[in-house]
Amino acid sequence: MSFSSHVLNAASGRPAQGVHVRLEHEGQTVAEGRTDEDGRVKGWNPGPGVHRVIFTDLPYQDFYPEVIITFRIDDPAQHYHVPLLLSPFAYSTYRGS
Repeated sequence: MSFSSHVLNAASGRPAQGVHVRLEHEGQTVAEGRTDEDGRVKGWNPGPGVHRVIFTDLPYQDFYPEVIITFRIDDPAQHYHVPLLLSPFAYSTYRGS
């Protein structure tokens, strides 16, 4: 089981480099890093349960200082991909593959 994320600037269609990403489980940080040149973090192995992924240092986001996405990992054999799409006054996410 692994976790990954991809952060994209939806206004420009470009990856968001250097976004701080923290993954928490039961209030504890289980992984932390920054998005690479392609806007990705990958290879984290958080285990089953409810998790929070917190994105900070967001480009072009003066209105939202951070984005927090809470999700559940039910099947440890699956890969969990949680993308984040940013625009100046909005963001969206979905369960990716």
